[in-house]
Amino acid sequence: MSVTDRREFLVQSAGALAAMAIVPDVLGRVSRLQREAGVAIIGTGSQGRSIIDELQQIKGATISALCDIDGARLRSGLRRVRGAEGFESHRELLEKTDASAVFVATGTPDHKRVVLDALSAAKHVYCEAPLAHTIEDAREIAQAANTSGLVFQSGFQARTNPVYSLARTFYRSDSVRELVSMHARSHKKTSWRAPANSEDRAALLNWRLDPSRSAGLAGEWGSHQFDVFHWYTGMYPVRVRGIGGIRLHKDGREVADTISLQLEFEDGAVLSYDATLANTYGGRYEVLHGTNAAIKLAWSHGWMFKEADAPTQGWEVYANRQQFHNDEGITLIADATQLASQGKLKEGIGLPHDSLHYSIEAFLKSVTEGAEVECSADEGVRATIVGIKANEAVREGGIVEIDPGLMG
Repeated sequence: MSVTDRREFLVQSAGALAAMAIVPDVLGRVSRLQREAGVAIIGTGSQGRSIIDELQQIKGATISALCDIDGARLRSGLRRVRGAEGFESHRELLEKTDASAVFVATGTPDHKRVVLDALSAAKHVYCEAPLAHTIEDAREIAQAANTSGLVFQSGFQARTNPVYSLARTFYRSDSVRELVSMHARSHKKTSWRAPANSEDRAALLNWRLDPSRSAGLAGEWGSHQFDVFHWYTGMYPVRVRGIGGIRLHKDGREVADTISLQLEFEDGAVLSYDATLANTYGGRYEVLHGTNAAIKLAWSHGWMFKEADAPTQGWEVYANRQQFHNDEGITLIADATQLASQGKLKEGIGLPHDSLHYSIEAFLKSVTEGAEVECSADEGVRATIVGIKANEAVREGGIVEIDPGLMG
């Protein structure tokens, strides 16, 4: 019996207890590649620097080159990586580096140009998400990736997150049962405006605030969270209602700093979403409400809230519980049965690394070991399209239809 067949058998025959038992334990595990991988990073802004930090925790990954058209950001990246070569032109980097894989962490509007050049240079590509700020660019990226014969991974991180993978086995068992509703939120008090000493540099760094180049909160933040629901349910919205405004950052910007969305699915299910740059309370999370239980996901943590009339499945004896006001949440922990037997259950709460770490590790294992890509170019396009359409709804302050044909 194959690993996949055994997984399906266990989930069907033993329910969530099996799901707990088969998810690999990530506690104390050192990220290590079976074969050395030389990589380059194009774009050394905040996300590029985060990629640097995570790569340096993966044994076998070597950063050989960095690129950024902004000199200050390039120098900041180079200070983090001993021995890496710096370039201000991504084409020059691609010509000179012997790295087999490239991380594209530029601004979203620049993804297409860099990705196409990297694939043409026969480099495996990890592209940050969303893939692009227009549907046309996103589809062009996917077409090039799918015909390249190279590894391409879209940077939607939920699909490689161990907590989200574990929770998905619960969702797809009878633990949650029928889907009732969905909700997600992303709150962080920040400006999106980078300081600059010239108009040209301001335009370069502040592309998120340019309505002609930005996918807004719905695209830049929302698409990552929408993809969670796509992955869990296998469904994509057919229309979206949106509204947005500027509640705090009244500095001349046209891109909303606060939005509210209703994404409607063909079966009548609705995903409610709100995001803001004006307040931090609530943070970032997703919730799926079912007739037997609700699952709440918060990137490093996950919980299940069982209904009082939900059947007992047997695995609850291993569960760690947390109190949330009047509700008791069962903490979703990788390898819970083993930890419970060792008296270490509470040590399993939360992830030891940021979700970006697992996304990078999965990509490099696809490159070096031939592992299946966790988030394909096609899935990246679908999530990107939903984010772009949601942003259109915010800008228009109304309803935008999403043609199912766009999802391929």
